[in-house]
Amino acid sequence: MDYKITQISVFIENKKGRFFNVTKILKENNINIRALNLADTNDFGILRFCVDKPNEAYETLKKEHFIVKKNQILAALMEDKPGGLMYLLEIINEADLNIEYVYTFVNAKDNHAVILLKFENIEEAYEKLKSKINFLDQNYFTQN
Repeated sequence: MDYKITQISVFIENKKGRFFNVTKILKENNINIRALNLADTNDFGILRFCVDKPNEAYETLKKEHFIVKKNQILAALMEDKPGGLMYLLEIINEADLNIEYVYTFVNAKDNHAVILLKFENIEEAYEKLKSKINFLDQNYFTQN
């Protein structure tokens, strides 16, 4: 199993319509956004997302002159109940790992949440955590 999830990051101006334009381009190319996070500053935002076709999303947005980057993150299952996040973070803390950023979404079908995690060293993080955390692979994001 390839435990790395491809995440797309798009740098967009903090102006009306820019976020919409990205989603419109993805829709026109039949690319489904499965999870996303938008962080902003006064002038720019970083739109991070996981899609069902990451390579196509990357190439399509580059062709449309967006500043686009691909990187690897981990996706972990987490119990969707009070303390679920705390339990997961306790495992990460005990492994002496630093999280650069996270975002989450809930999968209503199986009462789990999915937490997307960016670590400085993804291989080290995976090796330290794989026996204690259930990680998902890229196929999770390509399913309908």
